[in-house]
Amino acid sequence: MSKSLKTILIIAGVVLLVGVLVAGRLIGGYNTVIIMDENVKGKWAQVENQLKRRFDLIPNLIETVKGYAKHEKELFENIAEARTKYFQAKTVKDKVESANRLEGVLSKLLFLQERYPVLKANQSFLKLQDSLEGTENRIAVERKRYNDAVQGLNTYSRTFFGRLYAGFAGVSKAEYYEIPEAEKAVPKVKF
Repeated sequence: MSKSLKTILIIAGVVLLVGVLVAGRLIGGYNTVIIMDENVKGKWAQVENQLKRRFDLIPNLIETVKGYAKHEKELFENIAEARTKYFQAKTVKDKVESANRLEGVLSKLLFLQERYPVLKANQSFLKLQDSLEGTENRIAVERKRYNDAVQGLNTYSRTFFGRLYAGFAGVSKAEYYEIPEAEKAVPKVKF
């Protein structure tokens, strides 16, 4: 074997090795962004599971309250409207807005127990209220997990190579589950 043939084989081997390493890096980055995107989608599915649980509890809670607070018709209509808008929402952003709207209306429903002492003593109402409270805690946990997954994907997608991989995989920036502005305000405490 001549010296020039050895040189050509060595150069070809090095080029092949570099090509394999680059291809491995590209495939690894592509797979990473896909895994992160699927993680965000999975976490969002868990948020939706808990929101659905909340929406499933609400009709029972309303029926329990209706007997005591017959003239609170507007409140019941607002809850029904918020529930309907959630199930009609197509995007994560629209679902978050609907869920946040329901949270505000739901707090008014639970506040009714202060105006109706008999309702406060009703066992069905108390059980439903406890279930709803547990669900709200689950929603908070799942919302945090979702936002953590979104942060991971969005951070990775903003890095130099991450941006290339995300563009190649067709993965776009994910939306955070944000608290509405009204709830961000510091409550005023008066004594």
